Amino acid sequence: MKINLLIIIVSVIVIFSACNNNENANIKSEDTDTVIVIPPTLLYGYNVDSFHIINNKIKKNESLSDIFRNNNIPYYVLDFVASLPDSIFNVKRLQVSYPYTILCKNDSAKTPQVFIYENNKIDYSVIDFRDSIIIKNQKKEIITTRNIAKGEVTSSLWNAMVDSGYDPILAIEMSEIYAWTIDFFGLQKGDKFKIIYNQQFVDTIKVGVSDISGISFTHANNEFIAIYFEQDTVVGYFDEKGNSLRKAFLKAPLRFSRISSRFSNSRFHPVLKIRRPHHGVDYAAPTGTPVYTIGDGKVIKKGWSGGGGNAVKVKHNSVYTTVYMHLSKFGDIRVGDFITQSTIVGYVGSTGLSTGPHLDFRVYQNGHAIDPLKMKSPPVEPIDSATQENFNIVKAKVLKELLDI
Repeated sequence: MKINLLIIIVSVIVIFSACNNNENANIKSEDTDTVIVIPPTLLYGYNVDSFHIINNKIKKNESLSDIFRNNNIPYYVLDFVASLPDSIFNVKRLQVSYPYTILCKNDSAKTPQVFIYENNKIDYSVIDFRDSIIIKNQKKEIITTRNIAKGEVTSSLWNAMVDSGYDPILAIEMSEIYAWTIDFFGLQKGDKFKIIYNQQFVDTIKVGVSDISGISFTHANNEFIAIYFEQDTVVGYFDEKGNSLRKAFLKAPLRFSRISSRFSNSRFHPVLKIRRPHHGVDYAAPTGTPVYTIGDGKVIKKGWSGGGGNAVKVKHNSVYTTVYMHLSKFGDIRVGDFITQSTIVGYVGSTGLSTGPHLDFRVYQNGHAIDPLKMKSPPVEPIDSATQENFNIVKAKVLKELLDI
């Protein structure tokens, strides 16, 4: 009797142990003949269970040579990578604090086999030297979700986005779309916005905004509609009447600064300490902020202009000329060049008679200085009759979505 009891106890232990071992290997469904296989965890396309993983970030003054040497990556790999064109892998353009990963053999030696560098949140470069050396430039998977945003300006559009929990890049995108329509330096408390857009994610991290399909922006009690539409393979934004939001000139020659001095026939000069006309608009901005030409035109002057410091003058047509002064340095332009709208003509500085970094921007109409903030600019190509029906369909859908927000 004791022997039989012992046999039963041992049998139960063996059966229990076998069940545990089987459960560790696979997960069975209620149907005991079906086994659910758990897929491996992948990192940059590699099975993490097969490697010992080293994660780190580029340190200040650290070169690719330093990283390879400190992690026992063979010199011949560095020699090969250094010989590649910069378009494939540029060893001199590693950015401080950018992440890199080294995949090593999962054994006692921990021999490195793969080096991965993240060029940005989406693009990464793989150097696989397990056998021969293979270089791959790849992208992480981007997940796109359709989103809506609405809010009210209390201090700035950027802060309105941040305070509402939206991607602040939306503020930049909106300022680009309305660059010819709304002066974003003159936004008022109480201005409101609604926007329909796609948000991009990589590994649950926001990496950008794409495909803004519609916007309603209320500024100074006037509503400005923006509808995304493609006409003759050219994409752009149009108002509800089918007029393009793109005008002949930008509203401002630089982005996200503040107006420190306006157009005046009698302004107290901060350096000369006298009253004199100031026929321009001063935009206070950090040194090095890019300055853009507000429209297509020909560069007719580039150089020193006395009290105006480094200056660029652009003739747009027979009527309008613009001037950009106090630049710290010039853009890649020459006198005589024909440049297009938004070309960088220089960078904000404090050259000439100036008390701090700013851009003195001036507009001349038929040779006479006019207030840049009051300049009117005609629109460009509206919706034509051939695409009007398609535009009406898109417009109806966007306006309904905006109304429902």
